[in-house]
Amino acid sequence: MLDPHSPSLVAHRLYDALVIGGGHNGLVTAGYLARAGWSVLVLERRPVVGGACVTEAVFPGYKVSTAAYLVSLLQEKVVRDLELRRYGYHVFPKEPAYFAPFPDGRFLFMYQDLRRTCEEIAKFSRRDAERYPAYEAFVDRLARFVEPLLLQAPPNVPPRSLADWLALARLGRRLLRLRRQELAALSKLMAASVQELLDRWFESEALKVALATDGVIGANAGPATPGTGYVLLHHVMGGVGGVRGLWGFARGGMGAISEALALSAQAHGAEVQTSAEVVRVLVRDGQAHGVALRDGTELQARVVVSNADPKRTFLGLVGREQLPADFADQIEAFKCAGVSFKVNLALGELPSYTALPGAALGPQHRGTTHLCPSLEYLERAWDDAKYGAPSHAPLLELTIPTAYDPDLAPPGKHLLSIFVQYAPYRLREGTWCEHKDRFVQRVIDVLAEYAPNIRSAIEHVHALSPLDLEQEYGMTGGNIFHGELSLDQLFFLRPAAGWARYATPIRNLYLCGSGTHPGGGVTGAPGHNAAREILRAGRRGT
Repeated sequence: MLDPHSPSLVAHRLYDALVIGGGHNGLVTAGYLARAGWSVLVLERRPVVGGACVTEAVFPGYKVSTAAYLVSLLQEKVVRDLELRRYGYHVFPKEPAYFAPFPDGRFLFMYQDLRRTCEEIAKFSRRDAERYPAYEAFVDRLARFVEPLLLQAPPNVPPRSLADWLALARLGRRLLRLRRQELAALSKLMAASVQELLDRWFESEALKVALATDGVIGANAGPATPGTGYVLLHHVMGGVGGVRGLWGFARGGMGAISEALALSAQAHGAEVQTSAEVVRVLVRDGQAHGVALRDGTELQARVVVSNADPKRTFLGLVGREQLPADFADQIEAFKCAGVSFKVNLALGELPSYTALPGAALGPQHRGTTHLCPSLEYLERAWDDAKYGAPSHAPLLELTIPTAYDPDLAPPGKHLLSIFVQYAPYRLREGTWCEHKDRFVQRVIDVLAEYAPNIRSAIEHVHALSPLDLEQEYGMTGGNIFHGELSLDQLFFLRPAAGWARYATPIRNLYLCGSGTHPGGGVTGAPGHNAAREILRAGRRGT
């Protein structure tokens, strides 16, 4: 990365594009614009690029994916177009994909291989094992319909340009090609709760909770909340090594993805500046013409692109007084309250689960592990959060990146990443400064119920509350998706009705972050789509 005092920040220079925020989507946009011959400067507030997709040395001798922790949704087109493998991008696919121990001593594995997975499911229900291949095919069909939409700008509704009418026509043609049953299934999935969806398919609680968690991860919702069916679909529209829905670990941690994106953009002339905080978008006569930095520097550009979330961009960097009143009202109403908590542990030994004992590296340490015995347990965890309290018995999603990439830790040591649901941003009583340490202990208590050796194995603890996610990584409300993935905030309604195509009411100001279509996760899709719309708008901001 460039030195924070790089001479590249020349106030009188006119850039083609300034990108606010060096998160992964901002770097994707910068990479595409630089390849098109644009002069581009990325301005990142933190000392490292990546936003929440970073690797940081929070423990001595360790390289920790402090926030984002797994990769699957990063679009292969982005990987190819920006030549990320050339710059160090590599993913270790998880095998097994999933492990869940249960309080009664049973456990469930899920594998890349469908036959082996069905054999595991049969331990709980032979009927479910027989139905599971049909479920996988059902999800695959729906995902194949939706996936092409991820890399397309949605139409503005109501349409106001030829591009909007053409996008609507393309969508209509694709819908007409669906069979009647598939169209009905897609409609139901978008509106249904993940519990309702899975109850139609399966009887085994173990299998249903294994699949249901994809419907609530990062969501301000429980398994019975309508709309969580789409959140499940969102999380399976990716893959690793050609296996749909499979997740994996980035070699070098998640920051290696951002580093590859930055190197790719720089190789085509983009500049990347860290420790450079943008405090204001400069607007004159309804048009963006540059940015102001915390140190008072003003930089000029023909186009300004914000990787920050919609609230931070419009209500913070632009200012409500510059915006049409109806648009500002929509941004004010944009739902951003998060419910996610992250714990990173440095371990002297691996967890030894009561259901499958052993602290030597085994298959139980190589997949994603869910500690959540039932859908009722998950719903009760949500009940706490929806009334403003951290879950008394939270869902824990565990991953151990050092099972694949031992260079992330000192010899013989391991990293354990714990993604926790639910921890509401807005607390009914007290503050996260008061609750954070107690909640970390609660998380460890839950883990110890399944792996009693964990307390003595912990050597270092790092934790991020929703407030930390907001303050450290710039996510308003601590929302990891830059805004809820609810039906009223998807596709042509994201981030606001009439403004779904990455342009904004401020001329030459664009959004490229996860607060735009298709939403959150390390996908690169918003950055890809925004770059395409900017380039389509004409040469260098005309």
